[in-house]
Amino acid sequence: MGRVEGKVAMVTGGASGIGKATCMRLAEEGARLMVTDVDEEQGTAVVDAVRDKGGEAKFFALDVADEKNVQEAVAETVSAWGQLDVLVNNAGIAGTDAPTHELTEEQWDKVMAVNVKGVFFCTKHAVPRMRKTGGGSIVNLSSIYGLVSAADVPPYHASKGAVRLMTKTDALLYAKDGIRVNSVHPGFVWTSMVEGFARQKGQDPEAFREQLGQLHPVGHPGEPDDIAWGIVFLASDESKFMTGSEVVIDGGYTCK
Repeated sequence: MGRVEGKVAMVTGGASGIGKATCMRLAEEGARLMVTDVDEEQGTAVVDAVRDKGGEAKFFALDVADEKNVQEAVAETVSAWGQLDVLVNNAGIAGTDAPTHELTEEQWDKVMAVNVKGVFFCTKHAVPRMRKTGGGSIVNLSSIYGLVSAADVPPYHASKGAVRLMTKTDALLYAKDGIRVNSVHPGFVWTSMVEGFARQKGQDPEAFREQLGQLHPVGHPGEPDDIAWGIVFLASDESKFMTGSEVVIDGGYTCK
């Protein structure tokens, strides 16, 4: 307990999946939380769950692809608690599963707006706040598909590769300010997004889950908490000598 005691964290895409688990684990370890998401109902439910366990949290409706909205979310976080120490850039979408030559510009841009531009906007507006208080930790959610690829979902893979390199660039830019920037690369984690991806492909979710398990040497897909605890580590001072690093939590997927 208390690994992030006294810190203020803003989590994007905090209403479900990895984002929700991250909010719950950060709160358990002492952080005050701004839970942000486009899903107000589920996001508010996460805040209620945090408060029910004695934590401190607020909700802010946020579309990370809207810079003005991002600026407002960061300002609201600082207004509520006077600081911003941790930013978790978790919001993301899978996008259209079609080969590159069949994708439309709109389908490509939709993924880039959330997965890449969203990380840019949130980092852009968090950094000045962190500078004022002497530093912070930014955790960017990339993917195994920011490290390797597969013959599907080209916009998603491109977006996660971009996040990996954005992380390293910002780690170099802001190290002198005491701001650490690291990326997390999950394997397949069973979330509503992955289940939705299965349905998009016309597959039975349970059969798809079993198939995913076979892709990982450990024999099963991950759970949101498996990733959330890695994020807690990067948010905490336990990782004070880490910046620009890739934390791979993938059940052995990328060993192959």
